[in-house]
Amino acid sequence: MGETRPVPRRESPWGMPEGEHRQPKAHRCNDRAEDVIQACFEGNPFKTVPGPFKLFWQCMRSKPGEEPTEPYTYLQLDPPKSEVKLE
Repeated sequence: MGETRPVPRRESPWGMPEGEHRQPKAHRCNDRAEDVIQACFEGNPFKTVPGPFKLFWQCMRSKPGEEPTEPYTYLQLDPPKSEVKLE
């Protein structure tokens, strides 16, 4: 039982996109969700959660590239930048 073996990959009816070395990516609103979770532990959740949750909800309802750019409330991360797509 001490030896490790590779986990077999299953092929879906659509094939294996991006080859064998595809890695999962975090959702574009993942940091907003983490900010909401952190807010739950920062005192009275009735006062700390609504602000971050509002930004998380805006992020989930937005189109990719149009996420809110307000800074995070509790996470020590740089605020997200809007990606301007020129057409």
